[in-house]
Amino acid sequence: MAKRVVIIGGVATGMKTASRLRRRDKDAEIIVLERGPELSYGACGFPYYISGEVKSFNSFDHTPQGVKRDADFFRKVKGIDARVGCNVTAIDRVAKKVTYVEHGDTKELSYDVLVLGTGSTPVRLPLENADAQGIHSFWFPWEVHAVEAEIKERGVTDVVIIGAGFIGMELAEAFIHRGLNTSIVEMQDRLLPQLLDKEMADLLRREIAKEGLNLYLEEKTVAFEAVDGIVTAVKTDKRTIPAQLVIVAVGVRPNVELAKTAGLEIGPTGCIAVNAYLQTSDPAIYAGGDCAENTHRVSGAKIFTPMGSTANKHGRVIADNICGDAIKYPGVLGTGVCRIFGVSAGSVGLNERSAAAAGLKFKSVVAPGFDRLGYMPGAGRIVVKLLAEEGTERVLGLQAVGANVDKRIDTMVAALSFGATLEDLSNFDIAYAPPFNGPIDNLATAANVLHNKMTGQMQSINPKDFEAQRAKGDYLFVDVRTPREVAANRIAGIPDRVNVPLDQVRECELPCDKNKEIITSCQIDLRGYEAEVMLRAKGYTNVKSLEGGMSGWPYGTERDAK
Repeated sequence: MAKRVVIIGGVATGMKTASRLRRRDKDAEIIVLERGPELSYGACGFPYYISGEVKSFNSFDHTPQGVKRDADFFRKVKGIDARVGCNVTAIDRVAKKVTYVEHGDTKELSYDVLVLGTGSTPVRLPLENADAQGIHSFWFPWEVHAVEAEIKERGVTDVVIIGAGFIGMELAEAFIHRGLNTSIVEMQDRLLPQLLDKEMADLLRREIAKEGLNLYLEEKTVAFEAVDGIVTAVKTDKRTIPAQLVIVAVGVRPNVELAKTAGLEIGPTGCIAVNAYLQTSDPAIYAGGDCAENTHRVSGAKIFTPMGSTANKHGRVIADNICGDAIKYPGVLGTGVCRIFGVSAGSVGLNERSAAAAGLKFKSVVAPGFDRLGYMPGAGRIVVKLLAEEGTERVLGLQAVGANVDKRIDTMVAALSFGATLEDLSNFDIAYAPPFNGPIDNLATAANVLHNKMTGQMQSINPKDFEAQRAKGDYLFVDVRTPREVAANRIAGIPDRVNVPLDQVRECELPCDKNKEIITSCQIDLRGYEAEVMLRAKGYTNVKSLEGGMSGWPYGTERDAK
């Protein structure tokens, strides 16, 4: 007798499970219960519809051949009984049945295997006037249509986005391209706070500073103002910002109420606990996507990582395991990338906060470079930050900001997945030709520099750490660039500095004693490192080079002040 598989949730995990299962098992009875009105849509592309880059909304819920992925499509093409408007209210694990409401009628449905793909729900701010017209979370298709309609019909001129994560930053670009006055309010001290460490986020902020985006960091939203039920402004703890449209993008929560009520184990992240096979604490019930917790492949920690890519991989693994394959899902690396005003930013593995939370001892380095050889037309700057474990030199994570960082992020996915060390990364046989890369890739350069730092061959200082001591004046700053480079731009607010071009360092005598702290700097820190070595050989005992040099410096410069 064919087994009945009931799937709760008809978007990423649910429909991937159903489609894969049908390809594996022609006889299984597959029923999908989706509480919303839409099936199988690609929400990650919504900001690009608002910007006009994606011309038709059909791109998100139609096949490449232009057929809508609705219940009729899944029945005819996939042999799947997919039902929308079905809100599951209870799971009876003993009787192996679910209770759901469809068109106002309460119904029951038995199962042999149950799959939970219930996803997540945007966090709502419990503030005054939070239900006013014009306030949206931008998570579901109907909200996208509402935002587009309001922009056109209500004459929107001012938009406020609450939250500087992926959705917030991508939408900021979209609204600016629409000619709207756009502001972002973020409670933390940086852009992309889950993705980037402080100096890398500050570098991104510097890169997009001229785009006309109003950024209000370290500000808490405390209320919404409204007139006649329509939003007019956002109040923070520091100011009031006019707005006819507000996007609340402060994160999402996993939908676990059904699982919790059914007595399934909930993990420390608040997601449904699953084993390596994506089974819940009930072997007859699987869970995947945003509602299920993941294991970080580097730290081993349980994490909540709501990503469409992960949800689709979960669906495939679940389907194969329903067919008896015993496939293990290895976990995730927290990989993410986005494009903001032509600047890309990405991260994979651990950053400073997550590495520290995992109890790991690590060092890091900031290293600039180009996405191809610098003399090639269109060459763009990339700044990477690499982290590795002290002692083992196991690579822990990478962040990158600049041009076309996705190649480096994806390469690091492979490196981290197989436990690469700095030596491994340095020797990766990465493709080289001038239109694509330099002879030593950015990742290899960063690995070599960090190895030098790990072994004491290089003493360096991170940009954010130097920014903290910049104005104190208890050091000598030695800029080893050419006088022409220094005249073009230099770091502002340094009380004691000299310009000694690199070719003069071996013969120079600095205006300080041998024990004074010296910071060497150049454009990308190659000359700065060489100067550091030279000065130490001359007997100067406390020399550090500034990681990233001017190319990786995200803070004030004298050109900024002009």
